[in-house]
Amino acid sequence: MSSVLYDTPGPRAKRRNQLLSVVFFLLLGLLAWWVWQKLDDKGQLKWDLWQPFTTSEAWTTYLLPGLGNTLKAAALAMVIALPLGAVFGIARMSDHAWVRIPAGWVVELFRSIPVLLLMLFAQEFYVRSTDVGSDERPLYAVVTGLVLYNASVLAEVVRAGVLALPRGQTEAAYAIGLRKGQTMTGILLPQAVTVMLPAIVSQLVVVVKDTALGGVMLQFTELLTARGTLAANYANVIPSFVVVALVFIVLNLILTTFASWLEGRLRRSKRGTGAILGPDVDDINAGEVAGTFATGAGGANP
Repeated sequence: MSSVLYDTPGPRAKRRNQLLSVVFFLLLGLLAWWVWQKLDDKGQLKWDLWQPFTTSEAWTTYLLPGLGNTLKAAALAMVIALPLGAVFGIARMSDHAWVRIPAGWVVELFRSIPVLLLMLFAQEFYVRSTDVGSDERPLYAVVTGLVLYNASVLAEVVRAGVLALPRGQTEAAYAIGLRKGQTMTGILLPQAVTVMLPAIVSQLVVVVKDTALGGVMLQFTELLTARGTLAANYANVIPSFVVVALVFIVLNLILTTFASWLEGRLRRSKRGTGAILGPDVDDINAGEVAGTFATGAGGANP
């Protein structure tokens, strides 16, 4: 099917695409075989290195506690960053310059600073200006850095989602007497949720992965840090990296799958609730037809 942005490939283009696909998969297979051979030559495929992951000790002592801290930090950061980002996103669309301009400065500032630098700043702040204990300080610093960065990104997501809606939605709300705040909370934001959902989940995946930065720089005992302790005890560096990578892949796949299901459910529910207020369309049409016949009959009578 052709469109403005896409032309249906012809016979020659189809053959060329098929040939390129075969070449790509052959190269990918050769790369996988080369990696496998290198790992085998270095003895990284020996069962002794992978066997610890079949025991409960490796999981309950190292990986699961680290995974719990990863999920804890990511959940706290997202729970705080999402409403904060919504507030700043709405503030950036304010009609008042004293609200819109400072909100824009804040969003652009924290969106431009690397999240690792924000974590380090937060760590120094908690060390010098608060009484937070050394055991809890890494978690606080990681969550603070993630919140500041991701709230600024989500603010732009919220703003883009609201602006993507047809302008007629806002005009119709004003026409029935709603104020701007009522229009935003009651009409625009509920509709924009479906538009924003893929971007929000993508940012949640980023939050989960960025917790590893706190483990590297702040000694936060998340999944990647727990992997290092496990690898030091079992001397299986490469296998531990592979297993942790698979854990991250499965975790993020679950998040994206749930988001796809939720987005489809929201779209179906919106289609299902589009009832027409007032008389039914069929009743109106039937009344018009009946009135037409009645008029015609009355005109025929003397």
